[in-house]
Amino acid sequence: MFLTGGLKSLLPHVLRRIIRCNRLSISNTSGMAEGYKQANVVILHKSLADDFEKFCHANNGPLPLLYRSKPGDWKCPPLSSDSDIRTDCLQYKIYEHGACTGSLKSLKEYSKQLKDMVTFYLGCSFSFERAVQNAGIPIRNVEQKCNISMYKQYYSIFLLTPWILLNCQTGVPCYSVSTFCCNLVVTMRPIPESKLEAAVLATSELKEAHGAPIHMGDPGLLGIPDLSKPDYGDPVHLHPGDIPVFWACGVTGVEAVINCRAPLAFTHSPGCMFITDLKNDNVTVRASREVPQVHCISQDPLHYSIVSAEAAQKIKTLETLIGIDPGDRGIIHLRCQDELLKACLSISHARSVLITTGFPTHFTYEPPEENDGPPGALAVAAMLQALEKEVAIVTDQRAMNLNKKIIEEAVQLGILKRPVPLLSYQRENANSALMFLCENGNPGRPRFDHLIAIERAGMAADGNYYNARKVNIKHLVDPIDELFLAAQTIPGITTTGVGDGGNELGMGKVKDAVKKHIKNGDVIACDVEADFTIVAGVSNWGGYAIACALYILSTCEIHDRYLRKAVGFPQLSKKMVWLLALPSVTKEEKLLKTLVRHRVRSGKTASLEMEVDGLPFYNTHSLMIEKLLQEAQQ
Repeated sequence: MFLTGGLKSLLPHVLRRIIRCNRLSISNTSGMAEGYKQANVVILHKSLADDFEKFCHANNGPLPLLYRSKPGDWKCPPLSSDSDIRTDCLQYKIYEHGACTGSLKSLKEYSKQLKDMVTFYLGCSFSFERAVQNAGIPIRNVEQKCNISMYKQYYSIFLLTPWILLNCQTGVPCYSVSTFCCNLVVTMRPIPESKLEAAVLATSELKEAHGAPIHMGDPGLLGIPDLSKPDYGDPVHLHPGDIPVFWACGVTGVEAVINCRAPLAFTHSPGCMFITDLKNDNVTVRASREVPQVHCISQDPLHYSIVSAEAAQKIKTLETLIGIDPGDRGIIHLRCQDELLKACLSISHARSVLITTGFPTHFTYEPPEENDGPPGALAVAAMLQALEKEVAIVTDQRAMNLNKKIIEEAVQLGILKRPVPLLSYQRENANSALMFLCENGNPGRPRFDHLIAIERAGMAADGNYYNARKVNIKHLVDPIDELFLAAQTIPGITTTGVGDGGNELGMGKVKDAVKKHIKNGDVIACDVEADFTIVAGVSNWGGYAIACALYILSTCEIHDRYLRKAVGFPQLSKKMVWLLALPSVTKEEKLLKTLVRHRVRSGKTASLEMEVDGLPFYNTHSLMIEKLLQEAQQ
């Protein structure tokens, strides 16, 4: 028997010869033939081959097709010079009508059946191990002398930490083709937190080895209840400071074979790959703008996202544009770098978003809402609808009619695809916020993934609500802050606050700066924090910037692949729908006119002018919208 030491430096043809002679005392090929491509193997009857090839192309993250043989061809000339697929894997699995009926060291006894079968060689993540090591990243399963961990992927609803899954799992399906349908299988590698971006950079261009990760962070977000119990392979232990990082896995092909229930099929045994003669040195040099970046978007549960450097820079430019201070209020001191980027990455991952707005300041009008807030909120809602996310708006009971009319006209004008559900919130007992945010008050079943406040009056440290002039407006404000406070205790709900003066909901994150730099800040500063705080010269601008940033992320191929877990096809075919959902000068002008028209001034016929925050819409807000659109679309 050959021992494992030194196998990583042997040439592939030598290893295949040793494997063929059944002279290896190892259980997997991880760490072997460093720098050479390894392959998952699926062998099917020729009548199924065309559909399986289409299935691979439709899900090329988990199933990158290296080679398809002809029926009865046991060799694969493009991948190796002297191979025999019947003998050159460490171990095989045999499947009959979807059931695994045994493990084999050789397929020679099935040579007659194999004459009518086609072999598919699919890329494997073992191929990128050398590149990962060259980036200074340890391969924990090689260190621990075990196979990689592989898991069937699910989206599930979960309870509070520790993550315990409920009985309501929904599989993350691959794109189905004919009889081939299954859920994605993933591999997990523990990566030191400081090396996450290096791991993404090392693997993202190795498309034939599954490319970049499809998830980084809490396994519960993939419906994996226990990392110590993989569906395939061995448990791999995390070191302190390691983050679980997941890649699409070729064992997805095994699941497809099981589900298609073919009378006879063969696969490699997970971890026992076919080793090719191809080196992993055909990496395309990428432009700097295509370099992926990693950003943490949630601490509880821990979650990271990926975006291209180009898209990230565009969004940072948006943040700079909206950060000008036309009122000279000192908001430059409140700005937190990259909050727009991280907030929008988080929103991009959300499935259901709740928006709130409303700041009563014009007391001679009914209702006394200002023009800042609702237009920005509807701009975000329009983009969320275009992205096929669930969206609702919660506002004060006294302003329901006004908001209902604005939403109805926004639909008539084509700004919104359909009416946005309009909600109100009142505190009835200590559990009211939890009951509002979660089904039956169960924190494991949140109705919303993300809460956004745009120019929403925020509660100060003394429990009151103040406008910029220190006027207490608590009697006009429903306690929607409680939803943001409750969200801090519910894993899986993230929050964003957009403001322009420090007294808006969510600005508690920068309250010390508000107290120091904003007029009356010691009194008016909002005390309620959001996870992300977007500071803008005018809050509507923040809403417009969020809509534009979501468009940028949706058109970013790197981010799109991460969102769809590398299964199915890119979503860029929907680009025109997203483009039409962007805010525009014409849309916002119509919304503002609608808002103005539906308010009545007590005892007078005059109406508020076309202005926001005392600034004329034309030549101020209209110019800002045009600048944001230009950056988003260039």
